Amino acid sequence: MELVTQAPSIPWMSLSPMLIVIGAAVLGVLVEAFVPHKARRGIQILLSILAVVVAFVAVIARWTAVVSEPLAHSEFIEDTLTLTTQAILLVIAFLALLVIADRSELGDGMFAAQPSDRPGSSKEDLSIAKGYQRSEIFPLVLFSLGGMMVFPGANTLIALFVALELISLPLYILVATARRRRQLSQEASLKYFLLGAFASAFLLMGSALLYGVSGSVVLSEISVTIPFVAGMDWMLIVGVFMLMVGLLFKVGAAPFHAWTPDVYQGAPTPITGFMAAAVKIAAFAAMVRIYLTIGVRLEWDLIWILAVVAGLTIAIGTFVGLVQTDVKRLLAYSSIAHAGFVLIGVLAATETTASSVLFYLLGYGIATVGAFGVIALVRNADENANITGEATEISKWAGLGRKSPVAAGAMLIFLLSFAGIPLTSGFIGKFLVFADGIEAGYPGLVIVALVASAITAFYYFRLVVLMFFTEPSENTVVVKSEGYTSIAVVIAALSTIFLGVFPQPILDALANVVVFLP
Repeated sequence: MELVTQAPSIPWMSLSPMLIVIGAAVLGVLVEAFVPHKARRGIQILLSILAVVVAFVAVIARWTAVVSEPLAHSEFIEDTLTLTTQAILLVIAFLALLVIADRSELGDGMFAAQPSDRPGSSKEDLSIAKGYQRSEIFPLVLFSLGGMMVFPGANTLIALFVALELISLPLYILVATARRRRQLSQEASLKYFLLGAFASAFLLMGSALLYGVSGSVVLSEISVTIPFVAGMDWMLIVGVFMLMVGLLFKVGAAPFHAWTPDVYQGAPTPITGFMAAAVKIAAFAAMVRIYLTIGVRLEWDLIWILAVVAGLTIAIGTFVGLVQTDVKRLLAYSSIAHAGFVLIGVLAATETTASSVLFYLLGYGIATVGAFGVIALVRNADENANITGEATEISKWAGLGRKSPVAAGAMLIFLLSFAGIPLTSGFIGKFLVFADGIEAGYPGLVIVALVASAITAFYYFRLVVLMFFTEPSENTVVVKSEGYTSIAVVIAALSTIFLGVFPQPILDALANVVVFLP
């Protein structure tokens, strides 16, 4: 008897943006293996930026076809939510890659010469003396970005888990590669890895429970099954919540936030900016799909649990941020508070939820990459004017506005956006998600968020006062660089203002964003 097999149908066009990014990452690995050392960095920078630009063009090319007819494949849904999230992620990745690629006037990057060298060892001294600068950072970033692009379109629990691991594993390595304070960097990586493993376990256990109830791993099939399962409400609720825990960990929501300040502080600053923006965007997009597909069918059982998580996230991000003395830790707690604000938009589950959340994340992501780009340029200097590591202590930022008006001015714009001041993208984003929260009947949660926004403005303006109304610190300088970071910061600052003053074109485009249920 002849066995007849049929080749699977692969939606190459739908997968093209992700294949471009992941394909470039694979090429980057080959570059590391075969290209001479001195040529690697330039090739990796060009390859990475070119891949992001081409993938963005591919996303735009797919938009027209998908707006009229979303496509659902066995493992992947290509709808406007997926494409819009991918476009936003590629914009963020482009800015982040510019910051990652930059080197200061001293010729040093933000990454260890040889990450495998033991901190403080003679091997590390030798690597620095020989001018080594590893460039495998770029393919690792692209691999993680590829996972992020899969995340919002994952149509099965298996695809969701694989995408989560593809996002996380490169980041565990990247966090440990800081050039200075290496032990702090490696400690942060270990914490992120251990807590990330717990988060993955929660997501897997939630997936197992949902499969046990529904007999399917496909999100849309699970959603259809839910109303017909009698006596299994507890398993459904626990399964959905555990699934959400894996995503809540990635966005830094309380009580799953413990890793955030330590990892943000210990990681190389460009990687911190990339993580803080891109991971949050991908995880929230996946959360929107899961909640609108499955969660809303259990809304009355889940809403109080998730509302408590949102309120606790806002409170911890707001009040613990008040006592921070390190700029990177301050922005870490700021990101926790912002996660709570975005959760309000997710829980609202209105017709405009997806567009409101994505606009918020676009504005927040651009400002975040820009802010960490500025931090990467502010350095300590000793009494002999020798430039050393980053000046992340808030007190070191005194008088920065006099030393570098451009850097301080850009940081001011980003802080105003984080605070939600009018004429910035942060104001429009908060207005949209809070309006959704009120429309959905959660005014109490919105009031808590408004009060918290007023309080968080205090620690943003504390930094503003230091930069512009305090005598300059003698031991702080803003270093010159190759210029990549300056380009990213300027683009981010102008975009933050543009999105706040002229948001309508973006809002009109986002009005087409819907969650497709096959």
